[in-house]
Amino acid sequence: MSSLNFIGGEKGGVGKSVAARVLAQYFLDKGQPFTGFDTDRSHTSFTRFYADYASPVVVDSYEGLDTIVSAFEDTADGQQPSVIVDLAAQTAAPLARWIKDSDLLALLAEMGVTVNFWHLADAGKDSVDLLERLINTFGAGPNYFVVKNLGRGSDFSQLDDSQALKNAQALGARTITLPQLHEASMRKIDRQNASFWAAINHRTGPDTLGLLERQRVKTWLRATYETLDGLPL
Repeated sequence: MSSLNFIGGEKGGVGKSVAARVLAQYFLDKGQPFTGFDTDRSHTSFTRFYADYASPVVVDSYEGLDTIVSAFEDTADGQQPSVIVDLAAQTAAPLARWIKDSDLLALLAEMGVTVNFWHLADAGKDSVDLLERLINTFGAGPNYFVVKNLGRGSDFSQLDDSQALKNAQALGARTITLPQLHEASMRKIDRQNASFWAAINHRTGPDTLGLLERQRVKTWLRATYETLDGLPL
């Protein structure tokens, strides 16, 4: 199985890049080939942390977006990779036009590629409204993963009680939780521009993680992987 994973949420600061990075590390640790694309022109976080696997793409250009799907064309060994797309804020409109004009969902269904929309949510109302917009745009067909990011809030009652979530669940959406990684450890990893693997294994430099910090990152990854194991990736 290969999958196309749009890591979105449409607003800034909800943890899209962290989700893309942990999914990339998951694929690496599982030995599953993947290609990554980073649509954020200002921060390029995904490209920065996984430079060997991710490259920038221009989301408001059909020619740029077309390169995402070219990753599914036959490779030398005949094995299709999965694809991770880290979506910048306010990219929903050009992405939706490209998907509709290209009849992309039907094409990928014929190719046996699973399409997953990840909706990263914080505890605010904007995330609820944007979830409603997402499912109204694409409807039945793709998978929806509603991700409660505990690094961006703890009280998700607005989301839990919303009609938007009920409508998403009626389309088969799955609600999952992304645990919060200890803030000081995450800051050190960010300053290193390191993948999660590198942060755990590199032992030199001013921002090297200590013994218990490395253990906390391992525990966080293990808990996250247990959730990802149950998804169609």
